[in-house]
Amino acid sequence: MGWLGKFLTSSLGQKLIMSLTGLFLILFLVIHLLGNLQLLFLDGGKAFNTYAYQMTTNPFIKTVSYGLYFFILLHAFQGIAMWLKNKAAKGSSYAVKTSANGSFASKNMAYLGLLILVFLGIHMGDFWYQMKFGELGMKTYDGVQVKDLYTKVYASFKNPIIVVVYIISMIGLYFHLNHGFSSAFQTLGLNHKKYTPFIKGLGVAYAFIVCIAFAIIPIIFYFAR
Repeated sequence: MGWLGKFLTSSLGQKLIMSLTGLFLILFLVIHLLGNLQLLFLDGGKAFNTYAYQMTTNPFIKTVSYGLYFFILLHAFQGIAMWLKNKAAKGSSYAVKTSANGSFASKNMAYLGLLILVFLGIHMGDFWYQMKFGELGMKTYDGVQVKDLYTKVYASFKNPIIVVVYIISMIGLYFHLNHGFSSAFQTLGLNHKKYTPFIKGLGVAYAFIVCIAFAIIPIIFYFAR
């Protein structure tokens, strides 16, 4: 194994991978949220269906999406590996504990991550799989025929169980992002008494806004007539 392989499998290398993949996924969440917010347009689903069509047919976006799937799995795999390693070595539930009074998120990052991973499986099965392989209705916009994913989303968000699962998952995501945001910058060496409070505050604001925005979509659909 070369020096690169040794570094990437070391504790520092694993934390670096977690940080870089985490920051990539943080950026992706913003892009994904902007797409999902198009569900709220009062246009009968045109904006969202057009967005979904572009996401599944544009060659560049399709290529980037494969990288996204890889980073999600890599982030999850590394997180589980680090959790098991630290648990076996020190009885820790996630990373090395510096204080018994750590935050709820820092103590339960692995469990929060598993919750999010399960949610992603449900979410992709209900929407991504249906878009790719399901028998959805069709809509025509400006002469282009696209799959009507909007109607599927609307029907799903009328199910109270799905709405509750979605909201619980967003709460878990909030805690995961809240801790992970600042931890990623700290791992990358961007830790300074002058900037760290701002980074932590930015992480809290980011996690709150993103998770509230994601959660409010199924709530609006559920109560809509």
